[in-house]
Amino acid sequence: MLPAAVLRYPGNSKMANTYSAFKRVRQTERRTEFNRKSKTRLRHQIRAMRRALLDKDAKKAGELLPQTFSTIDRAVKTGIIKKNTAARYKSKLHARVKALAK
Repeated sequence: MLPAAVLRYPGNSKMANTYSAFKRVRQTERRTEFNRKSKTRLRHQIRAMRRALLDKDAKKAGELLPQTFSTIDRAVKTGIIKKNTAARYKSKLHARVKALAK
């Protein structure tokens, strides 16, 4: 059996019983942190895009569109959002930018 000091992970109230379970705890924490940062980055990018649209700033919205699409595509690639959700976001944003440009 492993010593409790080795298996107890700081900030975690649960105790792993094996080395593999301890490794899983560490992996999960790393992935959770990565996913949280990616989701936050996505939300901030979409928020900035919507802000530009609300301000009726066609130039800024046009500049932000490729960055926003890239962020959305990366979120799909890593599984943060689903493919159809991304398509819906992109479609709506692009339609609003086109309407603003007229």
